[in-house]
Formats: sequence, structure tokens, C-alpha cells
Amino acid sequence: MATHLAGQTAQRGGIVMMLLFWVLLMAVGTWWIHGGLEEMMRPNANIVHTLPAGEPVTLKRNRAGHFEAPGRINGTPVTFLLDTGATYVAIPVDLASELGLKPGRRAWFNTANGRVEGTLTELDEVSLGGLKVQNVQGSISPGMERDTVLLGMSFLNLLSIEIQSGEMVLSLPEQ
Repeated sequence: MATHLAGQTAQRGGIVMMLLFWVLLMAVGTWWIHGGLEEMMRPNANIVHTLPAGEPVTLKRNRAGHFEAPGRINGTPVTFLLDTGATYVAIPVDLASELGLKPGRRAWFNTANGRVEGTLTELDEVSLGGLKVQNVQGSISPGMERDTVLLGMSFLNLLSIEIQSGEMVLSLPEQ
């Protein structure tokens, strides 16, 4: 009799564990479908649509530890990777062509992949969230990923920057 009761208890425990597994699996699946993974990988995806003009922009680090956000160059949507080590707003060659950017004088750039030759260009407008800056110096740089623009110091120097607890706050300087 005691063996029979122990067997029933073990069977109930197994059923409860299996039920718990399926509930947990459905919860994770629901989270995934509703953008949980996207939120972890691209935590700043909605800033383009939510901030009024001139308001500070608060960015969160993505899972890789980078500050990445959508923005616009001359009104065209792009993905920015904020890079305080980049002198200019560095644009891949293919994207520069799509944006209709005119190459200026040739220049050499020191990159993570070594020294490369590119060209300088002028960007009519660069915007990130509600922050818009006119006449920003840029570079057309070969060898970059096709869809990511390095948002360098030619833009960032025109803003106030605070970094604290994994967040970066960008704002127009007080005048």
C-alpha cells in the first residue's frame, strides 16, 4: 500500500513538473513574439517616433554594450552606432550613394580595421530623436557594414553628453 501511494505521489510530481515546463515555454514564446528579444537587442528602436523636437534623448546600451539608435540623415532613415572615437559621421559607400551624398576631398582614416582612404562630405541635416543639427561634417568610408552609420564627434561635439548607469543622455547645449 505504501509503495502504491509513493508511486502516485511521484507520478503527480512528474505531471506538475511537465505542466510547469509547458507553461514556462509558452510564457517565453509569448515574450519572444511580443518583441522581448528585439527590445534586448535594440532598446532604442522607438526614439525616432516618440521624442518632440529639441528634447533630450536617452539611449540604453544594447546587449553588446553599444549605444545604437535609429535616426535620419537628410531625412532618410538610418541606424546609428554612437562612436566617440570616430571624428566624423562615417557613412558606408553604398549608403552614401543611396543618400545622394557628394564626395569631397580625399582623406585617410584610422579605423579598427586599419588605415583606409575615403572622402569627406557635408550632411545637410542629421537627426537623432528630437535632436536635429544642420551642416554636419561626414565621411564616406569604404569597408563599413552597409546599413550602420558611425555617429562620430562631428555630430556629438555639438551636444551635451552624460553617461551614467548604462544610459547616455544627449541634449542640445544650453545657450
